[in-house]
Order: sequence, then structure tokens, then C-alpha cells
Amino acid sequence: MRKIGVAGAGTMGAGIAIVGVRAGFETVLFDLQGAALERARSQIEAFLQASVRKKKLTEQQADAALGRLQCSPSISELAECDLVIEAVFEDLAVKIDLFRKLDGLCPESTILATNTSTLSVTEIAGGTGRPDRVVGMHFCLPAQLMKLVEVTPGLITSDETLAKAWALCENLGQEAVQTRDSPGFVLNHFLVPFNNDAIRLVEQAVAEPAEIDRAVKQGLGYPMGPCELLDLIGLDTQIRLCEALYPVTLDPRVAAPPLLRRMVAAGHLGRKSGRGFFDYEGHAMFGAER
Repeated sequence: MRKIGVAGAGTMGAGIAIVGVRAGFETVLFDLQGAALERARSQIEAFLQASVRKKKLTEQQADAALGRLQCSPSISELAECDLVIEAVFEDLAVKIDLFRKLDGLCPESTILATNTSTLSVTEIAGGTGRPDRVVGMHFCLPAQLMKLVEVTPGLITSDETLAKAWALCENLGQEAVQTRDSPGFVLNHFLVPFNNDAIRLVEQAVAEPAEIDRAVKQGLGYPMGPCELLDLIGLDTQIRLCEALYPVTLDPRVAAPPLLRRMVAAGHLGRKSGRGFFDYEGHAMFGAER
């Protein structure tokens, strides 16, 4: 594989694009919203420059990486990609519609990967004429800092497709873990209810968000607290994760807490809006490479 596509220029899509260009792949970042593409390109450039300052990349490497990035509002630009990773929000109908379009656009050899973290890879693949060439590749947020990718075959995914997705992860410098096509896979099976529990602690006034995060980081050794993480992924995204998981698990811990819904209704979405459990300046979504 020489060229990969990323459909969706949000937090996750921009992070995956960084992973691609940094590893030497020509990368097409597609989004219908021009403003989202401009914001993503600016964030990617800022991240690469921060990596230079931290001596993770040379100036030449950062420039070369940015030169491998193509941002486009036209889905037709994905037709030349060897693999396209979908990174739109967690809505089964939206993902299936996108995959139908990609199926009609891309050559038969192109692998279609979904970055879903909760939905069924098999169901998403069922919306295409190539379910054997559809695979789950769930990057751990933030993709440009975290190495983990959950690689998930659907019921009809071919061994060849799975092997190519696994090899791509290795070539991207990521760590792959294979999971079954099960709700939440591994990470969100634990993370969605865990984050909801943290929200309920805030809701019940057990502790302030900063204190909860400090306890989790110091006591459990996590690099980021749950409130910090929720602000990064977006509180609206957490609701979508809850709404995708609850109907198939009926786990009460997965149901979205009332405080979460109130915060989203107030426009407090986290870093993307400048305010969530914490306040942010400049709506910065990414930190420099550690």
C-alpha cells in the first residue's frame, strides 16, 4: 500500500491522517465541510511543528510529511487509495451510506476500513458489494499519540483483507490487537461505562472533575483522567457511543447520564467547543507528540 484515504476530518480523522503522513504514506483526508478540512490541516501542521520542537521529527521530516497530505472536499479523490479508513461519527446509517458510496467509487482491490468503536463491522460491511474487503480498524484516541489499533474482521472479512490491515498497522508504526465483532470490542467495553461512572461522580458531587482525574492518574497510573479524556473525544461523541452500545447490551452503566445530556444541550462539548468539564483556549485539540 502506498496511498491511504481518511473519510472524516474530525478529531479522529485528523489524528489518523497524522499517523499516515508521518509513516510515509500519501494520505487523502476527505470531508464535505471545507471548514473542517481547514481546521484539520492547521491542527496537523501545528502538531508536526510541535514534534520538531520536541525533537521527535526534523524540520525536513515534518515538511515532507505535510507534503504527503492532500485535503479534499471531493469524495472522488479517494478512488485512487489502496485503503480508505472511515472516521465519521458513530451512526450506523451514516456509515453504511458512506460505505455504499465508497463501494461504487473505489476499485475492487481497495480495502474499506471502519474506525467504529462500538458498531458492528459486519453490519457496516453489509451495505457494500465487497463485505469480504471490509475490516474494522479502531484507532485509539488520540491516534497520533496512542499506538493501539483494534483490528476486527466481520463475519465475511477475508483472511487476505485481515492480513493486509494488520500489515498496514505495522507499517504505520501502530500496535494491532485482533478482536471479535462484539459491541465495544475491547476498549469501549471497559471505557464507555468507566467514563459514565466518572460523570456520575461529578453529578453526585462526590468530587470535582480535576480531583477525579488526579485520583485516576495517581491511583491507577492512567496518563489521562476520564474527564480530560471525555473533553478530548467530545461529550457529544460519548452520547453517541452510549446510544450505540446500550440497545445491544442493556447495561445500565452504558446509558448516558443526565448530566452528560445537559452539558451537550448547553453546547459544552469539550475541547472542540472550548468548554466541557474544563475550559480551553484556542480550541486546541491535539498536544505535541510525547
